[in-house]
Amino acid sequence: MKAILGRKMGMTEVFAEDGTIYPVTVVEVLPNVVTQVKTVEKDGYVAVQVGYEEKKVSRANKPELGIAKKANTVPHEVSKELRGDEMAAYQLGDVITVDLFKKGDIVDVIGKGKGHGYSGVIKRWNQHIGPKGHGSGYHRGQGTFANNGRYNHGVMPGKHMSGHYGNDSVTILNLTVVDVNVEKNYMLIKGGLPGAKKSIVTIRSAVKDVKNVKPVKNLIDRSPKEEAPAVEEAQ
Repeated sequence: MKAILGRKMGMTEVFAEDGTIYPVTVVEVLPNVVTQVKTVEKDGYVAVQVGYEEKKVSRANKPELGIAKKANTVPHEVSKELRGDEMAAYQLGDVITVDLFKKGDIVDVIGKGKGHGYSGVIKRWNQHIGPKGHGSGYHRGQGTFANNGRYNHGVMPGKHMSGHYGNDSVTILNLTVVDVNVEKNYMLIKGGLPGAKKSIVTIRSAVKDVKNVKPVKNLIDRSPKEEAPAVEEAQ
């Protein structure tokens, strides 16, 4: 399994030569620099830590500067570990580029969901609302937090209460890579991806087998083409 970091930029649509429309998410995939290598002997597992997007040296702390110095690179805004059999082949200071994947690959995308903001227990934990009729004045109140003498000095950890809801890690399986542009460092992935715009996502090889994979059709080339110089007529 292989993996790489990217930044979700937004959605659009692209057209194939036969008129097929692909709704895609544009993912900017800048070079990932290997800043640490985790081994079984030292760390107990195999993985590589990569850095994404360069950071100004003046804004980096001492641990970040030390990691960058060992890898002979600069500090990075985002650091994350990537696991997989194929990732173990990379060495300290190696660069992983967008051509790790190719058109037609099936991938999983991991991101942090946008969430629902601050939500009450009825929405967050599917609790019931109070009675609305017969003069009841209790509809969406919190009620008692009593613990029946078991934990009188506070609220027991894990109690279902209101709070930030939905901002969790989300994985979408079996998405198709529609196009990969090595020159401009971006990837087009069919469908929507988790997270807000400009959020970091992890793209990895699909962990589940996919049957009946449809091949991606050739896209229309809309890049500007240079016009041939006009030939002057002989006088």
